[in-house]
Amino acid sequence: MVEERYHEIQKRVAEACARAGRNPEEVTLIAVSKTKPVSDLEEAYEAGARDFGENKVQEILEKYPRLPADIRWHMIGHLQTNKVRQVVGRACLIHSVDSVKLAREIEKESARQGLVTPVLLEVNVAREESKFGFFAEDVAAALTEIAALPHVKVRGLMTIAPFVADAEENRHVFRKLYQLFIDMKSKNVDNIDMNILSMGMTGDFEVAIEEGATMVRVGTGIFGERIKRESY
Repeated sequence: MVEERYHEIQKRVAEACARAGRNPEEVTLIAVSKTKPVSDLEEAYEAGARDFGENKVQEILEKYPRLPADIRWHMIGHLQTNKVRQVVGRACLIHSVDSVKLAREIEKESARQGLVTPVLLEVNVAREESKFGFFAEDVAAALTEIAALPHVKVRGLMTIAPFVADAEENRHVFRKLYQLFIDMKSKNVDNIDMNILSMGMTGDFEVAIEEGATMVRVGTGIFGERIKRESY
């Protein structure tokens, strides 16, 4: 069942790319495997998935040694500074850098391990009180500060759009983040590679792709419903 759903989502990604006149190879599908057992991840892996997203550091720690080494683990949930040491060196990309303080902690641990850690800045485009992230107007200043950290590499931006019944309601959110992405890219800040735009989940990833997403994070659409309602 996981395999069938994974291929169905891949098909929908390709169709969304076609509508937008984009190459499907420009979009990375991240299988959001939070709360799911290793057996489900193995099935997704057999279907071709190599990018997996987790919300909690503990789940990466538990699953990382039990699955193939070529899996790329994405940390997509809120990251506390006291958990940074556990995720640096394991996650290929931290999507959820929501403060300069967190970036500095990642710098400290990355330097200790002799690594450069790729990150995305999380942007609270819709200004939801329940969400983490920089407000759009604060991103440029944050980028300038974080660019000075030699062991942290900003690769782009990420947002978690509001949970809505109609995906079209989030089109303006994705469009706004894409414009910010282009604006930040045009600044050509040293030590910043603005080439990843992580936005869109199970309910709205097609709209996100049409608006420029290069990574979409799909959980329920691949692994099925969870006990608690999730927006991924």
